[in-house]
Amino acid sequence: MTPKQLHLWVWISTLLWSGLAFAQYEKTPWPESAKKLQWSFKDTQSQVWSLESLRGKKVVINFWATWCAPCKEELPTLQIFSDLQDPMQTAVITINVKEHPSRALRFMQSQNMTLPLVPDPKGDLAQKFGVKVFPTSLLVDKTGQIKWRIVGEVDWTSTEPQLWVNSLR
Repeated sequence: MTPKQLHLWVWISTLLWSGLAFAQYEKTPWPESAKKLQWSFKDTQSQVWSLESLRGKKVVINFWATWCAPCKEELPTLQIFSDLQDPMQTAVITINVKEHPSRALRFMQSQNMTLPLVPDPKGDLAQKFGVKVFPTSLLVDKTGQIKWRIVGEVDWTSTEPQLWVNSLR
């Protein structure tokens, strides 16, 4: 293999690998054996998001961090997804894990994101929900039961995530 062929092979491999890295995720059902978690989050705007206040809505809870490259790729698509939802039917909440709230706020402001931001500076919420990989999203039905865990980066502007949320009862 000539140096030029090797360079081309490396370039194509890198291109293919990076393309495969986008929107790789694993969607698994929330364990039936897991009890219904009670939760209440306070966002950076002092709004409280609780199981009770969101009853009757479908909810997407997204755990992320600014040091997580896939999270930073995913969040803009989640913002678009949220903007397209009927706020009377669906809520999208982001939880920033193990960072100072001002860092997450700066990032979101720099990206013109308006999603609710719940700080989790010690990682307590992530631990409560068993989140160990970022990004992770939880899909919650109208009764407040978590139905799905999605681990990894999702392109929320694609058709599939809307079908997931539509299927929540």
